Amino acid sequence: MADDPVTIVKGGTLAQNILGSAPEGMLIAPAWKRVLAFMLDVILISIVLSFFTGGQLTMNLFNIAMLTEGGRYTAVFVMNWFVFGAAFYLYFKYTGQTMGRSLAQRGFRIAIVHDNGTMLEQHHWGPRAVAKMVYLIPVLGPLWFGLRDTFNAGSTTSEYRTAVDVKHHTVAAVDWSLPSETRLRLR
Repeated sequence: MADDPVTIVKGGTLAQNILGSAPEGMLIAPAWKRVLAFMLDVILISIVLSFFTGGQLTMNLFNIAMLTEGGRYTAVFVMNWFVFGAAFYLYFKYTGQTMGRSLAQRGFRIAIVHDNGTMLEQHHWGPRAVAKMVYLIPVLGPLWFGLRDTFNAGSTTSEYRTAVDVKHHTVAAVDWSLPSETRLRLR
């Protein structure tokens, strides 16, 4: 007799098939939404900093010629990167603590939660924001770490997680697919 045409498929959502601790119905956020949300967050940070500095910070952020002009200009170059990095860190830490995600993630309906679908506690957001700073490294950040994590966020072998997610035991889920007690805590 021919092979049986009926195939038994393991039930549940993709999140449940990949993560054993995922609650019923939880969906993983697509990689393209995560990338766009991150890019929008960086643009938002840049616009705010540009507004407060009269455009000087963002204009001088990649002005490598400042490093050859002497100590004063080198100090300004380093200070620009310090201010940008501090703003990046503070933005991701405090939007995470207050809303459970960044503004762009909220717009794309992405929630950063533990593997089991529960909200992250406040003390998790600071280290997570520091880990995301690797994407700010000029050239290497977006081209190496960014592309690697974009690929991992869309790969079943990586459980649809970036290096930041793996390190902090989190997953990016679609917010409306989370359990009701978690959805109520998201703002």
